[in-house]
Amino acid sequence: MFQNLSLIEKILLTISLVWMLIVGYLTWWNGLNSPTGDKSFQWNEWIWFGVVPAITPYLFYFIWKKKRQENKE
Repeated sequence: MFQNLSLIEKILLTISLVWMLIVGYLTWWNGLNSPTGDKSFQWNEWIWFGVVPAITPYLFYFIWKKKRQENKE
């Protein structure tokens, strides 16, 4: 699956995955240290601060890459 990726693409993909893991860990830790009684994982925080920032650059790249390919044809 990842054999066709260049070194830069592999590095960027790794950075995105590490970002999501770090934000997930911090969200989990913040939930454990919460002064309120709710010690659950805050999925909404992880999605908005972990997943969305990690995926957004790829969406923009996909959108603009398609436009460039259509203009070349």
